Amino acid sequence: MKPMRALLPILILLIAPPAFAEDYQSSPPRQPAMEKDWGQWLGPYRAGIVAKMGEDFGEQYIYAAQNAALVAPATGEQRVVFLGDSITDRWNLAKFFPDKPYINRGIGGQVSPQMLVRFHADVVALKPKAVVILAGINDIQGALQVETEAQIAANYTAMAEIAEANGIKPIFTLLMPVNNYTPNAVTMLEDRKPERVAWLNAWLSGFCKAHGYSLIDYGPLLRDDKGLLKAEYTSDGIHPNDEAYALMAPVAEQAIEAALER
Repeated sequence: MKPMRALLPILILLIAPPAFAEDYQSSPPRQPAMEKDWGQWLGPYRAGIVAKMGEDFGEQYIYAAQNAALVAPATGEQRVVFLGDSITDRWNLAKFFPDKPYINRGIGGQVSPQMLVRFHADVVALKPKAVVILAGINDIQGALQVETEAQIAANYTAMAEIAEANGIKPIFTLLMPVNNYTPNAVTMLEDRKPERVAWLNAWLSGFCKAHGYSLIDYGPLLRDDKGLLKAEYTSDGIHPNDEAYALMAPVAEQAIEAALER
């Protein structure tokens, strides 16, 4: 039997591994969060959403009950899911697409990585034939998630890949114009820089052309002579009103029909 003194180094090693083994990590150190005053309205709004994102980043709880209650598509049903942020969320699909099996899964304020996280629950599980994706304008603003154009494009790509892997036709929507014409929209162009919007729209156009995806562009109908969202189509510089949605509906329908025919 070995003396206890000879076993001590082994016992110590088992109880307390060397410090260098505990301290090792492959990743570089985390960076501190960006400090910014988000203002009187956006600050509290952002704080509430960010807190909930810590529990459920994709906010999958929002549509969980509706998804559970939704019956499977009927034979021959051409179900389509509209996935997006508040521009989609505020669109009354039943009003503008009567008798169409279109399902709204827009969530106000969301960014593309959140949509990617909930893509299975809010799109794939509903078994649609196609999905209309409108994402990116909140990514550019950076209130909930700071991302580069390449990261946003990667999220677009991932959503398309998941859709195709599940037999769903991806239909992308170009980012829509905004304006800064009213007091509640004065920072709209600063927060959502037109050059970044242009880059993403150019990327999306090339991406859809390369892969044969349908592409929706509402811009020609909604822009004024300055290239901004026409004043009569919005009250806050970004969200379409019903007059704008009425113009958008036939454009979306045409793209959906084209995708379903492929």
